[in-house]
Amino acid sequence: MGQRRRSGPRRQSQSVVVVVAVLLATAACAAAQLSQSYYASTCPNVEALVRGAVTQKLKETFNAAPGTLRLFFHDCFVRGCDASVLIAGPDDEHSAGADTTLSPDALDLITRAKAAVDADAQCANKVSCADILALAARDVVSQAGGPYYQVELGRLDGKVGTRAVVKHSLPGAAFDLDQLNKLFATNGLTQTDMIALSGGHTIGVTHCDKFVRRLYQFKGAAPQYSPPMNLAFLRQMRQTCPLSYSPTTVAMLDAVTPNKFDNGYFQTLQQLKGLLASDQVLFADRRSRATVNYFAANQTAFFDAFVAAITKLGRVGVKTAAGSDAEIRRVCTKVN
Repeated sequence: MGQRRRSGPRRQSQSVVVVVAVLLATAACAAAQLSQSYYASTCPNVEALVRGAVTQKLKETFNAAPGTLRLFFHDCFVRGCDASVLIAGPDDEHSAGADTTLSPDALDLITRAKAAVDADAQCANKVSCADILALAARDVVSQAGGPYYQVELGRLDGKVGTRAVVKHSLPGAAFDLDQLNKLFATNGLTQTDMIALSGGHTIGVTHCDKFVRRLYQFKGAAPQYSPPMNLAFLRQMRQTCPLSYSPTTVAMLDAVTPNKFDNGYFQTLQQLKGLLASDQVLFADRRSRATVNYFAANQTAFFDAFVAAITKLGRVGVKTAAGSDAEIRRVCTKVN
């Protein structure tokens, strides 16, 4: 009898290689179509207009800074960077999964920025919400003390949201390193990109329900909830989030410099003071620990890696040609 054909790991491996190759080719194509000078002739003041709206909003509340950065990340990981996260309607993304805690201040910031852009007669209805969100994310990082970088532009807006895919498109608070790497890889991002983008947690807060399992011994708790935690920090967090915690209670992701975009996040991981299991695992797992140590010791290296990673993030699933699912929306945070 002839040898039986095997269809197991090798065929699966070949499929993975094909998927990754397609993702890389798509990202390269998107990068080629995007341009830092995309609005040079149609709306030359777009960056100043968005920056002005960001500056004014941050004067009112710093909450808009981490909220806007998170909004950009969530948008890009669900359907690509097309501002679909901003659409309100029967299938809206921001009423599903982790998107339900997206910042109202961030949504307000994008609304204001779009209004400021469209108030300029030369720019009215020419700049996409997706590009405004990308610019605003850069500006909140910069104004919080982080790096200033050039933003690639030319994205069109998606017309629809898809709430059903939100849960499966975003990292969970209890993800281990393998889960994080797998999810980021599907978006063309490396482990180093993932760790650098996780550094965005140097500003912002998280709700008790995202880490309370790490504070108390729950019967049958999954092992991924238990990266090590500094004992004094554990006791402190139990005071912040008792068993009877309020759903609105939050804690700083970087309690040392919560309003400054710096490398303090990585230093908290070294001290075993990461709130989310998915954060602390970056130091707990030997495969990622060296990068955490490097960024903790060298802020410039972190900033450089963050800029490279968020630039790649901004290319995920972009729409650059008008079609049935792409346009420049007149408004960002409601249905046209």
